[in-house]
Amino acid sequence: MTAVTDTGVQRSWYKRNEIAVTPWLFLLPAILFFSVYVIIPIAQSFWISFHQWDGLGEATWVGTANYERLLFDDRKFSVSFWNNIKWLILYLLAIPAGLFIALFLNQTVRGIRLYKSLFFFPFVISQVVVGLVFSWFYLPREGLLNAILAIFGTGPVNILGDPTLATYGIIAAGLWPQTAYCMILYLTGLNAVDPEQVEAARLDGAKGYKMLWYVILPQLKPATFIAFVVTIIGALRSFDLISVMTNGGPFGSTRVLSFYMFEESLSEFGFRMGYGAAIAVVLFFIMLGFIVYFLYSMWRDDQGGR
Repeated sequence: MTAVTDTGVQRSWYKRNEIAVTPWLFLLPAILFFSVYVIIPIAQSFWISFHQWDGLGEATWVGTANYERLLFDDRKFSVSFWNNIKWLILYLLAIPAGLFIALFLNQTVRGIRLYKSLFFFPFVISQVVVGLVFSWFYLPREGLLNAILAIFGTGPVNILGDPTLATYGIIAAGLWPQTAYCMILYLTGLNAVDPEQVEAARLDGAKGYKMLWYVILPQLKPATFIAFVVTIIGALRSFDLISVMTNGGPFGSTRVLSFYMFEESLSEFGFRMGYGAAIAVVLFFIMLGFIVYFLYSMWRDDQGGR
């Protein structure tokens, strides 16, 4: 379809709407990939969760039976759920730890680049390597942890063999690289802090924790938001460390929802795709709830600042 301008030149529909259409043309490939690899699989997971299916044969409609079993009859699910709560609470320690390390490293002193490299190092290591290193660290007899405890006269502790301690030992292993990631976010944010505001606050007598709380932290809100979202998602999808360090043991005490989903869906004991999809849907809604809350909080702050 074309239109005639005042000068008599015919213009096509695209030329008349070029400013509005062009951004969508650039976004179209990303939207297609996101739809095919994210939106459609999420919808398929919802559909599969209402079926009993082994992944190969015919799927049988069971309605909400998978969810009823999850909520009322499955002790493994309840253990996995509460372990995820422990991960969520303790994993958030990475955010203040990363902040204080970033404040320490945001200095102009001799050798600071070496210190930054040492603190950055855990972030570039594979989670599998982190799990192996901490597994060796926790060994009951040969591990470095028990060697240190022996110096203080404390007996050996089998961290990964004790159902009451194993989950906390794995969380400690996960905090090592996660703290490094939060540190990187805050170091980037500190580079964007307005020095004029800092200097003005210093002239007004602000220093120490007052400077941090009233001047520095408000300017680090974007970094804090990303740190919260990434840390929460990391806590909820914790799988690789558990698989490497305990494989869900001892006695299933270290299972989390993502690992239990794998066990039910793809392990040699499972191939219950419908039940695994139901676990995935529950995990998805937990993640979605946190993400929507933080997005709403950021939007409300932006509206209040206008």
